[in-house]
Amino acid sequence: MEKRPIKFGTDGWRGIIARDFTFDNVRACAQGMADYLKQANLASRGLIIGYDTRFASEDFAAAAAEVIAGNGIKVYLTPQPTPTPVVSYGVLAHKAGGAIIITASHNPARWNGFKIKSESGSSAPTEVVTRVEQNISRALATGKINHLSLDEARGKGLVEHLDLTPVYFDQVTRLVDISSLRQAGLKLIVDPMYGAGTGYLKALLRGGSTRLTEINSERNPLFPGIERPEPIASNLTTLSTTVRKQQANAGLATDGDADRLGIIAERGEFLTQLQVFALLCLYLLEVRGERGPIVKTVTTTSMVYRLGELFKVPVFETKVGFKYVAPVMLAENALIGGEESGGYGFRGHVLERDGILASLYFLDLMTRTGKTPSELIDYLYSKVGPHYYQRLDIEFHESQRPSISSRIAQHPPDAIDGVKVVSSDTKDGFRFILVDESWLLIRTSGTEPVIRIYAESNTPSRVEGLLHFGRKLAGL
Repeated sequence: MEKRPIKFGTDGWRGIIARDFTFDNVRACAQGMADYLKQANLASRGLIIGYDTRFASEDFAAAAAEVIAGNGIKVYLTPQPTPTPVVSYGVLAHKAGGAIIITASHNPARWNGFKIKSESGSSAPTEVVTRVEQNISRALATGKINHLSLDEARGKGLVEHLDLTPVYFDQVTRLVDISSLRQAGLKLIVDPMYGAGTGYLKALLRGGSTRLTEINSERNPLFPGIERPEPIASNLTTLSTTVRKQQANAGLATDGDADRLGIIAERGEFLTQLQVFALLCLYLLEVRGERGPIVKTVTTTSMVYRLGELFKVPVFETKVGFKYVAPVMLAENALIGGEESGGYGFRGHVLERDGILASLYFLDLMTRTGKTPSELIDYLYSKVGPHYYQRLDIEFHESQRPSISSRIAQHPPDAIDGVKVVSSDTKDGFRFILVDESWLLIRTSGTEPVIRIYAESNTPSRVEGLLHFGRKLAGL
C-alpha cells in the first residue's frame, strides 16, 4: 500500500488508527516537532504533551514523549486525559515551547490525531505547520528518529508528569465569578461525550446550590450512541431527552477534547453554534460592558455584524480554522473569536477555543440576566432579527474533490430560490450572499473527506431550500 503523506489540516493531522495513524507515523510527527523546536530556539523551554480518551491515546502520547526526550528536550506529560484548552493554557502558564496533543477532536471513533500548539498556546500558524511538515517528511524519508524509552527518559529527568488542572482552574476563576455560579441554584445536565472534558464542570461548580449531572462520562473510545463526539443536534438526542425529563435549566456538551461547546435549551431544543456565538458576543458587550473587535470565520453568523453596529465594535472575518482566528485576535486585541464548529476563544485567556470557559460564560449570561436559554434567543432576535442555520455534511471519495470544485466554479448561480445573489467569494470554499443577507457556503473539510454545505437565513424553510440548492450545485 502506498504511504500517504502526512499533511496537517485546519487543526492538526488526523488519520484512521492502524491504517494511517500508526506509532511509526506518530514518532515521525514528534521528530518533526522536535526539529522545529530546535530550529526556532524553543527547545530549552520544553514541550507539553497531552491526550484525549480515544483508543490508545495515552500510548501514542508516550511514544511521542519518548521521541521528544530522545532529542534532549524536556517533556511535561499529562498524567490523565486532558482537554485541549487545558493543555493550551498550560503552555502559557509554564512558558513551554509548545505542545503536542494526541486527539482527533470530534472525528469518528476509528480516527486519532496529532495537534500541535505554538509557544503562545494557540494553534500553530501556517508557517510553523509547513516547517513541521517538512521536518516530518525528512524523518520519514531518512528514518532518523531519535528515541529514549520512557523509563530511561524519566531517569534522566527528561519526562515529568504534570497535572495542568490546578493552574487552569485558577485561570478560569479569575475570568468568571465561579462562586456565584455555584450558588445560582441551576439544574444542569452535562454531556462530555465520553471525552477529555469529563469531570471539569462538575469539579468547578460543586459545593453550592447548583446541581450538575453528567451523562456519557465514562471512558468509551467507541462513543456508543453517537456518530462522533461532536456537540451538534444529531449527537445530543440523549442530552436533550435528559434535560426535558429532569426539567433542567440547560444542557451543556463538550466535544472529544473539550474545545467546542453545544447548548441544549430548557425544553430540549438545540441552540445552533451561530446562536451561541452571537449570545456570547452579546454577553461580553452588553452584560459585562466590555468593548473590542469580534473575529469570525466565513462559516459563522452574520448576526455579529449587526451586534458590531449596535455596540460600535469592528468585525473581522477569516478562513475556517482557529489558526486563522487567533492571529487576528492578537493583532486587534479582539474581545472574542468564534467558529461555526462551536469553538470560541476569549480575550484575557489563551487565544484558543475553550469549551469549558465558554460553558461558564454562557451560564453566567443566564444567571446575570435571569433568562432561560430560549428567552435569551428571543432577546437576541429582538436586537438582530431572526436567524436560522443548518449544516449538511456529505462524505465523498477523495478523487471527487477536483470535479466538485470545478462544477461549482463553472456554474455560479445568479439567484437561489428566486432571490438574487449580490456577491460571492472563494475565501474558503464557495460562498454566495443573497440580497436578503441570507448566505450559502460550500467547502470541503480540511481534516476529513467530507464536503460541508452551510446556510443561514431568516426562516428554517429558507435554510432548507439553500441547503438543497447547494447539494444540487455540488452534484451530490
